[in-house]
Amino acid sequence: MRKLKLFIAATALAVAFAGNAGATAVRADAAEGKYYLGGMTAGFMLGAGGAEVIDLNDVSARDGLHRPAEDAGIRAGDTIVAIDGVKIGSIKDLNDALARSGGKEIVVTLRRAGERAEVPIIPVKDQKSGKYKIGVLIRDTLSGIGTVTYIEKESKRFGALGHKVSDENSVSLEISETSVYQCSIIGVNKGIRGRAGELRGLFLNDKAIAKAEKVCDTGLYGTFTDYDFSRCKSVDAAPISEATIGKAVIYSTINGVCPQEYEIAIAKVDEDSRDNKNFVIKVTDEKLIEETGGIVQGMSGSPILQNGKLIGAVTHVFINDPTRGYGIGIEKMLEEE
Repeated sequence: MRKLKLFIAATALAVAFAGNAGATAVRADAAEGKYYLGGMTAGFMLGAGGAEVIDLNDVSARDGLHRPAEDAGIRAGDTIVAIDGVKIGSIKDLNDALARSGGKEIVVTLRRAGERAEVPIIPVKDQKSGKYKIGVLIRDTLSGIGTVTYIEKESKRFGALGHKVSDENSVSLEISETSVYQCSIIGVNKGIRGRAGELRGLFLNDKAIAKAEKVCDTGLYGTFTDYDFSRCKSVDAAPISEATIGKAVIYSTINGVCPQEYEIAIAKVDEDSRDNKNFVIKVTDEKLIEETGGIVQGMSGSPILQNGKLIGAVTHVFINDPTRGYGIGIEKMLEEE
């Protein structure tokens, strides 16, 4: 199986696309429930909590080529979080710190695999730009798409994804300053046996609809600030103990901005799973299989309903069978709010 990582996507401006007319659209429900049902795809702009090193390169000085970062033991995947004890939160912060060094030795604090380390390094003056550099290619933000699972009606608190946030190399990320944007799905790379598919989406505008403050093993959590809930279905949540083997549905967005209902079957219920794999599910909806092959990246967080109640969210796909995957119990997500 494969965890449905937060799909790293390009950020762009776009207009809304129409939903898939061939599936059952989600509409406002007369029945009152504690939660608004998710299923909408959202774009996440994630602050990396520092300057993440994505590659190492040469610095061209008057006396030749240097690789200060590599010589100091820095490697791709590290995140620079401080220099000489001063917090680094962006690319600008790093450049300013290197400029202040004047070419003298600095102490770089790194975050690597959840641990911190300090390494001394001497910046080198680049011959062409005249700036001090250490030979790293970095980024301070990531963008991606995933699915919102639920929004608590009174507080507007939401839960999404159902699993840790990870990058394209499946490395778990520690994030900060996360903005959430409305997203339109414009295409699907269909899943096939041996390769997970993925949704392709565009951010609709530059105004955030929510802020996320927490990421953990069960997903991404925060508060909606600017969103029209008039079309959202109202539901109540049910514990894993109420789930049964048999028919259920998921709500996902695979075209445009409107969530659709798709049929699945729950093949297994495991209330005590330590890996948050509380359900084994199988997509039975022929339309969804035709469009996506089954479960694809970007669908992580898609809410699972049975008997009209929210019981969980899609989290993983089986690589050898994209119609099958895992889900987490909604009570596990609600515990983290």
